[in-house]
Amino acid sequence: MQGTVRQLALAAFVLSPAAMAETESSQQIFWDNLTALCGSAFAGEMTGFSRPADDGWLDKDVVMHVRECNDQEIRIPLHVGNDRSRTWVLTRQDDALRLKHDHRHQDGSEDAVTWYGGHTTDDGRAWRQTFPVDAFSKALFLAQGLDASVGNFWSMEIRPGEQLFAYELVRSGRRFRAEFDLNRPVEPPPAPWGHDDATE
Repeated sequence: MQGTVRQLALAAFVLSPAAMAETESSQQIFWDNLTALCGSAFAGEMTGFSRPADDGWLDKDVVMHVRECNDQEIRIPLHVGNDRSRTWVLTRQDDALRLKHDHRHQDGSEDAVTWYGGHTTDDGRAWRQTFPVDAFSKALFLAQGLDASVGNFWSMEIRPGEQLFAYELVRSGRRFRAEFDLNRPVEPPPAPWGHDDATE
């Protein structure tokens, strides 16, 4: 089964004709390369972290699952051990990409700190898009006493030639980075908490 998953994932991860066209924007190429992974899950690890803030991740299996894709939205649950509370939600807007973080409790209810994120302010690069914190998220962070987070910048990278996907958070005094090896597809994990087909 593992071999079949690997073959299917690698076969899906190819540049589409649209992504190869010189007229395509960097955001379009990034989007096409990410949707080419839809349905696949990949193991990863932290390559940048802060202690003790990120200690809870250090001994856990980390898996991203490109679970749902359509023309306007991509949902990528992030599993940390048995914790299925996190989903990255990418949305296409008129001239930007938006990244939001959907955080849930095990019963499916929303966490007090959820739907934060930001949107791109330029076309970025075909292999990297950056999302500065938006006004909604700044207000949420301040209301929750998370003042340091109002300086957040999130980035996502997808590098076909290196078979790498990365998620990064940076702000003054903080850098978190997780990298996922696209040569290491794994069995898709259970649904994230709050999803209709999630189970205990």
